[in-house]
Order: sequence, then C-alpha cells, then structure tokens
Amino acid sequence: MNPALATDVSELSASLAQPAPVTLGAMILDVSRRHTGVALQHPRGGSTEYISYAELGTSATEIARGLIGLGIQAGDRVGILGLTSAQWTLADCGALCAGAVVTPVYHTNSPEECAYVLAHSGTRLIFCSDEAQAAKIAAVRERLPDLTHVVVLQGSVPEAMTLQELRQLGAETPPEAVVQRLCEIGPDDVATFVYTSGTTGPPKGCMLSHANLLATTRMYVEQLNFTDEHSLFQFLPLAHVLARVAQLVALSVGARVIYWSGDATKIIDELGATGPTHFPAVPRIYEKVHGAVVGRMDDGPRAQRELFHWALGVGRRVRPALRAGQLPGLINDIQFRLADRFVLARVRELFGGSLQLAMVGAAPIGRDLLEFFDACGVTVLEGYGLTESCAAATMNTVDALKYGSVGKALPGTELSIAADGEILIRGPEVFLGYHREPEATEQTLDAEGWLHTGDLGAIDAEGFLHITGRKKDLIITSSGKNISPVNIESLLRESRYIAEAVVYGDDRPYLVALLTIEADERAALAERLGVENDPDTLGRDPGVRAAVQAEVDAVNAKLARIEQIKRFAILDHDLSQSEGEVTPTLKVKRAAVYDKYASLFAGLYEGEQRA
Repeated sequence: MNPALATDVSELSASLAQPAPVTLGAMILDVSRRHTGVALQHPRGGSTEYISYAELGTSATEIARGLIGLGIQAGDRVGILGLTSAQWTLADCGALCAGAVVTPVYHTNSPEECAYVLAHSGTRLIFCSDEAQAAKIAAVRERLPDLTHVVVLQGSVPEAMTLQELRQLGAETPPEAVVQRLCEIGPDDVATFVYTSGTTGPPKGCMLSHANLLATTRMYVEQLNFTDEHSLFQFLPLAHVLARVAQLVALSVGARVIYWSGDATKIIDELGATGPTHFPAVPRIYEKVHGAVVGRMDDGPRAQRELFHWALGVGRRVRPALRAGQLPGLINDIQFRLADRFVLARVRELFGGSLQLAMVGAAPIGRDLLEFFDACGVTVLEGYGLTESCAAATMNTVDALKYGSVGKALPGTELSIAADGEILIRGPEVFLGYHREPEATEQTLDAEGWLHTGDLGAIDAEGFLHITGRKKDLIITSSGKNISPVNIESLLRESRYIAEAVVYGDDRPYLVALLTIEADERAALAERLGVENDPDTLGRDPGVRAAVQAEVDAVNAKLARIEQIKRFAILDHDLSQSEGEVTPTLKVKRAAVYDKYASLFAGLYEGEQRA
C-alpha cells in the first residue's frame, strides 16, 4: 500500500473533526485510522487474503474518489449486485464515503427483479460482482434510464468499468473531495435503500438513515460486548439487512470479518476451518446441522445412539445451571465432563474452536433446536427485528436468556402490544419510511413513531418478547380457530428428513402440509429403504412416506389437537426462488405457494396424496 495514501486517509478522518462519527462513511474512515488489525479475510485462488483496516480505508477512499469523478452526487443511488464477498464490502464502503445511497440487490434476483429495484430506486451506478451478474443488467439496460455506469468487481465486461479502473480514476479527484462530500450529508439523511424480500407483494424500498444504522450498531455492540478481538463469519447475503448490520457491528469496533467462499455446501466446513468467535445465521443453517448430527447418530450402532442421547440429556440438565453461574454437584460434574469429552465437544467442533456466540434471526426457530445446541455448549442467541427496524428490536443475551422468546428490548427501544396483539416498535432504529410509497409508510409508521410490525406477540412479566404469529399468515379453520402456521412449520423443519414445510388449512376442518425432502438425506434414505434415489420416486414410496409420517407424528405430539397435521403431500422438487416460491433468505412466499399448489392442497382433503 502506498504510505502517502494511508496518510491521506488518516488526515481525512481527522479533518472531519467530530467527537464521534455521525455518518457511516465517517465511521469507516475513523476505524481505518484507529485500528491496525485485519478488517477483511477472504479466500482467493486456493489461499487466504487479508485486508487491513488501513487498506480498507485506502480502498474505500479511492473508490469514493472514483465515484465522485464519475459525477455521482451526494444522495445518488449506487447499487451493488453480487454474492457476499470482500469486494462487495469495499464497494459498499466506497459508496458510503462518496455520500451515495447504497441500494443492494440480491445476487439470486432475475433480470426482471433487478430491473424493478434499480428503476424504482433510480439507481445511477451499479457494481456487479462478475460477468454473470453484469449480464442481468445488460438484459434490462434499456429499461433503466437513470443508470449511467456499470462497474464489475471481478474480471472485465464490455461496456463496463473494472473496479481497478474506477480506483485509478479516483487519482484524478483530490482526497479533500471525500471530506467535502461527507460534510454534505448528515445523520438523518438516507444511507441505504434495503428492499424487502416481498413475501406478500412487490418489494418495498426501506429508507434507512445513517443515524438508524449507527444507533443499531451501538445497540448490538453493547449487548454482545463486541470488541476488536472478535471475528465474524459472513455468508448471509449482504442485500439482507441482518447481514449488513452484523458487518457494520464488526467494522465499527475494528473486529475481523471472515468471508465464505461462495459455495453453500461448504459453509459448515469453512466455519470449522476459520474458527470465528461469532456466527450470525438464519434458522435453516441450524436446522441442517441439527438434522445431520441427529441423522448420523440414528444411523449408527445402538450403543452410539444411546451414548448420544445420554450425553444430550446430561447437557440439557447441566448447561442451564452453568449459565446461571451455579456449580453442578459432583455426580453431575463427572457426567458432564464425560458427556462433553465423548459427544458434545464434537458438535461444537463443527462451529470451529473459537466460537463464543452464534446468533439467529430473520425467521422463527424452534425452541427445541436452541436447547439442543445449548446442551452441546453452543449458545445461540435469538433476536427479532424487521428490515424497517434495521434488523433490530429485541435480543437474548448471555446475561438475559430465555429460550422460546426473542429476548428483551434493545437499549433505547420501546415495545408495545396493540389491542389485536400486534407488536409495535419505537426507537432510533426505526426507518424513515418506504421510498416513493407514502401510503404504505403511513400504514406502517404511525404519527407517534410506532412501527406496526404485522407480527403478533406478547411480553412476559420479565420483559421478554414472545412471537406468536403473523397477522397475515394466520389460518382460520372452519371451526373458527386461529392458528399460526410458522411455529408448526419450524418444528417440522427440525426433522432430519424435512427440508421445507408449508402448512395449510384456511376454512378447513383440519391442517395439512406440503413437505419437501432434505437433499442431504435423500441418498441415505433411499439406500436404507432400497429405493431409487430420485425425488419423484422418494415422494411416492410407502417406506419414505412412513419415515416422514413418523417425523410428523413426533411433531404432532408436541401440539394441541387443532394444530396437528392430519395429512401431508411430498413434493418431488425443492421450493425455489427462481419459481417465486421462496425469498432470497428462504422465507416461503405463502400466498404464491398456496396458489401454485392449490389442487394439491385440495387433494389432501379429498383423499388424494399425490405430489
């Protein structure tokens, strides 16, 4: 790195002359000046590369100067389309230092979906991760009159600028232009548009301010005691607000962000190899780990199964006491040490040898699943928030933990429960509104600053929030019973064989479900039952149906009679984003699935169980 450039970054940061950064760009320059360790760690060409905080600051300012040189003004929208990577983060930091409004786009979006977000936001420049993503933009370019520039982060594409060319262009813009640009924006200005994943309609652009995101970052730093000695494994899509906030938390304190390779099949292997201290994920990851561990034990010898379940029982008994600071008795202590040595530690090894905390959000997760990992010594903290609240509102912490809840309100956050049971949030993390949608904003954000979440819940006597369902997802049976399907679906997905579950039963006498078989279990299941490993064959085979029925029966045993699944169908394929069935964060688009498979659901009430 050029020492002169490093000096420029330090001087730029110092020249802002603020007691504390009030914009994200100023925060990036501030941490790059104050911290000397590794900021970003990422795999490249079979080896690992490291970007220091000083290099992060230099890269961000060079990119910012390049953007300014291209005519990007304060408040202009700059998009980023690509897989989560260190280059994605550099583009984000550079755009923020240029005073732009960053507009992330999911890398899994189709060209049509990209066109909607970019046209609706009025994006002027977009960073594309590679040629494949740039091709999506090329396919819809004529429908994007505001888009003037395309920059590719890796490789080169005709009629597009490379990231290196952009940084070289920045040499023609004086460093002082970055300071001037950051002085043009304030804490209440929009920092980013984050488009919701659209489970109930077209995506809406949530306007999140610098103040929103900095306040959220401080909340999480305080609750997690996050410091520059920590590291964060990053694989969640950075177009999702949870991943973006998690990254800001790490960068704000000078911690290390460790990136995945981009291969979804290697996440757990890479997690174990890189050994981060913190791991944010969505429920599906924990469900897959749980299913794999339980499946491995169930397929093993009887003695192995019995040892596993004994060790798990010991862990469930002792871990809550240890968390509470209580010493177990002599017998429990001996049993726990043996259980940990021979069984529980092996589960922890899947997460690497340095893991301190795992975190989960973005969708409901079963209490049994959290207690399973806790028994193994993996503390998974569940929190709650919306895109409209920067993925923040409540969180369990090590010192205040209650499984089955989503924790207490974060510092500075108010919670209220409306007369109909809807959860309301008010605090510095609540967004400014929806871009170009004043009516939707008015419906969601009332005059007193309360965010109407659309989720149903209750606050217990200790201040822990419990989610009971979602208003729009409620199933009302023919007998008039209100049932929330999300918790039932979460329990079903804990099964080793069930990948996805969609519960149905509106205006019907009982509930039914549409299920998919876990891809990682198909081969073993087919071999054990002596059937062809083909999705269509598996879904129709009586032995497979019996195995899945046993899993459904186990879930039903935990539910009230009215909540139990009476019949199910097994799809011969996975639900997919490309078919409009799930969002990029794997949330089911319920209305779309209900509509697409209407005849299949109807058949379950007519005695048909075809898939």
